[in-house]
Amino acid sequence: MSDLPALTGSHATHAEPDAGAPASDAPPRPARRSLGRRIGIIAFSVVAGLTVIALIAAGVVVWTIQRSFPQLDGTVAVAGLDAEVTVHRDALGIPTIVAGDSHDLFYAQGYVHAQDRFWEMDFRRHVTSGRLSELFGASQLPTDTFLRTLGWRHVAEEEVAALDDTTRGYYEAYADGVNAYLADHDGADVSLEYAILGMQNSSYEIEPWTPADSVAWLKAMAWDLRGNVEEETERAILAQTLSPEQIAELYPGYPYDTNPVIVPEITTDAPAPAPGDDPAAVPAASVAWKEVGSVVEAASALLGGVGEGIGSNSWVVSGALTESGLPLLSNDPHLGAALPSVWHQVGLRCRTVSEDCPFDVAGFGFSGVPGVVIGHNAQIAWGFTNLTADVTDLYLEKIDGDAYWRDGALMPLETRTETLRVAGGEDVTLEVRSTVHGPIVSGLTDGFTAVASGPYTGSTGAATPAPAGPAGEYAVALRWTALDPGTTASAIFALNTAQDFAQFRHAATLFDVPAQNLVYADRDGNIGYQAPGRLPLRGAGDGTMPQPGWDSAYDWTGFIPFDDLPVSYNPASGYIVTANNPLVAQDYPYFLGSDFDYGWRAARITDLLERAIAGGKLTADDMSAVQADQEFWIGKRLVAAYADITLEDADAQRALDLLDSWDAQNTPDSPGAAFANVLWDELAQDLFARRDDPAPLSDQARLFLVVDTLLDEPGSPWWTNDRLDVSGQSEMLQRAATDAYARLVALQGDNPDAWNWGDLHAITLTSDTFGSSGIAPIEWLFNRGPFPVGGGSAVVDATGWYLGDGSFATQTVPSMRMTVDLSDLDASRWNHLTGTSGHAFHPNYDDQFADWQQQRQTPWLFTREKVADAATNTLVLTPAS
Repeated sequence: MSDLPALTGSHATHAEPDAGAPASDAPPRPARRSLGRRIGIIAFSVVAGLTVIALIAAGVVVWTIQRSFPQLDGTVAVAGLDAEVTVHRDALGIPTIVAGDSHDLFYAQGYVHAQDRFWEMDFRRHVTSGRLSELFGASQLPTDTFLRTLGWRHVAEEEVAALDDTTRGYYEAYADGVNAYLADHDGADVSLEYAILGMQNSSYEIEPWTPADSVAWLKAMAWDLRGNVEEETERAILAQTLSPEQIAELYPGYPYDTNPVIVPEITTDAPAPAPGDDPAAVPAASVAWKEVGSVVEAASALLGGVGEGIGSNSWVVSGALTESGLPLLSNDPHLGAALPSVWHQVGLRCRTVSEDCPFDVAGFGFSGVPGVVIGHNAQIAWGFTNLTADVTDLYLEKIDGDAYWRDGALMPLETRTETLRVAGGEDVTLEVRSTVHGPIVSGLTDGFTAVASGPYTGSTGAATPAPAGPAGEYAVALRWTALDPGTTASAIFALNTAQDFAQFRHAATLFDVPAQNLVYADRDGNIGYQAPGRLPLRGAGDGTMPQPGWDSAYDWTGFIPFDDLPVSYNPASGYIVTANNPLVAQDYPYFLGSDFDYGWRAARITDLLERAIAGGKLTADDMSAVQADQEFWIGKRLVAAYADITLEDADAQRALDLLDSWDAQNTPDSPGAAFANVLWDELAQDLFARRDDPAPLSDQARLFLVVDTLLDEPGSPWWTNDRLDVSGQSEMLQRAATDAYARLVALQGDNPDAWNWGDLHAITLTSDTFGSSGIAPIEWLFNRGPFPVGGGSAVVDATGWYLGDGSFATQTVPSMRMTVDLSDLDASRWNHLTGTSGHAFHPNYDDQFADWQQQRQTPWLFTREKVADAATNTLVLTPAS
């Protein structure tokens, strides 16, 4: 604008005066017109300039985004291959890798994972090694402190060192493939996230990949599925204010009389575990427990806590019950929602299956880890759900300076020093302290610190009375099977190459952490189940409450022998269902835990299968229909409870009347589902959370049983809440329904017919890193949604949400869904939450979500000719000269 007067003066000087006007006095009209025109030109130029700048900026952004998209066609020469490898991709970007030997197969898988997901891999290894501060600065120090205390990276390195030569070779080949990709790509060429990271951490450099980076991620998955440490902590804190009877009411036993167990009858003549011809197979080893450091809660924000909805469904049906005459196997693991999804789909095919190259397998794996975790090969299929056995215990330790008390004597604390490097800051030194039971975790989370703060006067809530503890300072140590070096890193390859139930059981002997339910089916018509994992034998305590660390009688004494673990082979029922419910009946001789899922999903799946069986032979479509079921069990119970309740508020009564015509399905467009879930949230909070001494709302399946029992006990003191001025069951029910109406009006308006569950329960696909940056334009780059979804907590379609946190948003999900048809592997189907690619704006970034949302599964081709015919892209990796 400062140039305008000069421009104006220049035009005035050269303008001609209007006719008939004095030259000296005439206003310079042409000059004015010229000035207006000039201002218009300047304004246009500014807009045009801004537009050009915006277009250039947009071009730069687009170029920055797309420069990391992987090459999918043509030929790439890479150093380290023995021969050519072909990578076919279908329209969803799912790769099928075909190689001549095992080395090249896993080398290429590493290369493909780096193409699709290296930022995710790099982030994961920083999580598992407690090095997030190196990426994001001092804000991540609490998380790193916790993870360094747990010491996953140290355990992973020990496991890699213990691998047999063949298996270690697979991990090394995989790492070489990752590093071959990184040799030609750096920074934003690898992923858009590195361009964003460079704005705050310009000195960051990508490190080479190592086998320990892969193995450490298995520890992270074990954390996600760790067991009952939260419940144990909750009970210990509640014991400071509630009576044992009240705690028993809040944590009731499993309803064995109504809900099923996984293995009603253990098979005694199942084929014995037998290694196959796979040279990767190694015998199960008994490894002496070693103390390693670790902390706990900060990881949950990154890896997904064992919160609402973490679990899984799987079931397998005998060919005697199917239309084809061969088994069907379904699986949908429930994990925290993430973008990209935790899973990466892949086919790993040896050109000629042989002893040197025994792999002919497809399924779901983890970026950063070689092999297929869940899936099928040409002969067998398998699926996982979390065993939910108790593999974690908290120990109260009496600390005296640099020592702790044990059996009447002081023992020195084991210590190690960790250095945490901080982007943009000074290094931080951390001292990790451990007892014989494990790392000391109190002081790292509010829950563990509360447990350590007591008061304890001798009884710790152990199964038998604990000896009086020494006076003084208490700490809490964590005993966890995943902190022992194990053999899961070998189990993956043994599963991938197993050809029968004996070899499958052998693979299960190696799959020690995390403890999982393994279901099985084969093309010979057999179905089976095996409980793997390293399941502890306890001394005096049962692990439901923190144990007295100063008394060795409460130590673990070993692990349940594999031959004594539950197994089922071709059961008479013709099907096996697992949904995190108890494995066996109460007469099983070993204690497996007390915090299993309460069985609502297992009961519903069993009921749906039996109904389908009664109607005829089962098909894959029947299996998919079961996975899509959205019946809300507690909703049905509330419908009955409110049958005789009338509200004083007529508008609220209109909302309550929605339950009369509701089918108990949590479908996205259902007004009845919206009201039932909000009503459930209000009632649970009024009963347990809105009190002077609140009880946790951490497990909806548990509270289903608690409230179900209370509805039959109108005189229970839980129906009285002095803080809310509520006395009695009827008054409590009326208050919850009235408040639920008011809450829904605030959320979705005052017309109950316009309410819907899907928008209340919407999911936002959120990047684990920059998706929660707090910077809206950056979050826009990586996040997608919100999108409406159905389902709910303790529902077969298990889209979990958290009671009492003010939102019904989906937090945990069926992370993938699959059904394998053993009669025709090409008739199998699969799907997962987002897409194959981890690159924002790539066509395969979230292209599977709509099918996931609508409960549609896509064809899972396996026959080599059909895979090749369906390929939309083919990349050939060739040895560099």
